[in-house]
Amino acid sequence: MPFPQKLIDGYNAFAGGRLQREQDRYRELAERGQSPEIMVIGCCDSRVSPEVIFDARPGELFVVRNVANIVPPFAPDGRAHGVSAALEFGVGALHVRHIVVLGHAHCGGVRAFAEEHAPLSPGDFIGNWMKLMAPAADKVARGSLAPADYQARLEQANIVNSLANLMTFPQLAKLIDNGSIATHGAYFGVATGDLLVLDRASGDFKPVGQR
Repeated sequence: MPFPQKLIDGYNAFAGGRLQREQDRYRELAERGQSPEIMVIGCCDSRVSPEVIFDARPGELFVVRNVANIVPPFAPDGRAHGVSAALEFGVGALHVRHIVVLGHAHCGGVRAFAEEHAPLSPGDFIGNWMKLMAPAADKVARGSLAPADYQARLEQANIVNSLANLMTFPQLAKLIDNGSIATHGAYFGVATGDLLVLDRASGDFKPVGQR
C-alpha cells in the first residue's frame, strides 16, 4: 500500500500554513532543543489529542500516550517500561514543572476493562495492561449505576490512581513533595468538549475554562 494520501494532504496543508507561520520557532527549537514545562500523560485515543485540546504550539508540551492514560507503578525490574522511560526523561532531562494525567470520556480501554471483553489477541496485551486499573476499580462501587455512569466514574478513578502511581517513583516523589513539580488530573468530554480538572481538596473533577 502507498503512504496514506490523507497524511500527504495534511502535511501539504501544514507546510503551506502553520509551518510558514512558525518556521522561526521550529528553527529555534531545532537549534536549542526542547524545554517544555508541562508533561501530559494521555490516552492514545485518536479523539483526544493534548496538543489540540490545549492549543499548544510546537515545543510546549512533552506528551506520552498509551491505552487509557495509565501510569504504572515504579518497577525497576530490568524490563522495558515506556511510560516510566518517558517520565524519567521528562523529569530528569527536560525538568518539567507540571505533569498532567489527561483522561477522557468514552474511553475504549476503560470500557474493555469494565465489560470484561474477551482478549483481542493470544497475548491479551490490552487485558494485561488494563489490569493496572484494578486499584481504581476497587474504589468505584458499581451498585445500580447505569453502565455509562459507571464507566465515567471508573475513567476518573483511573486518573486518580495514575496520579497515586506517580508518587511511587522515588525521585519524582521527592520533587513533588518539595514543590519542584506539581501533578494534575484532567478529564476531557469527547462529545461536549468540556474540560474538568481534579480538585484535590474535594476529590471531585470540576469544570474549567470558558464553556
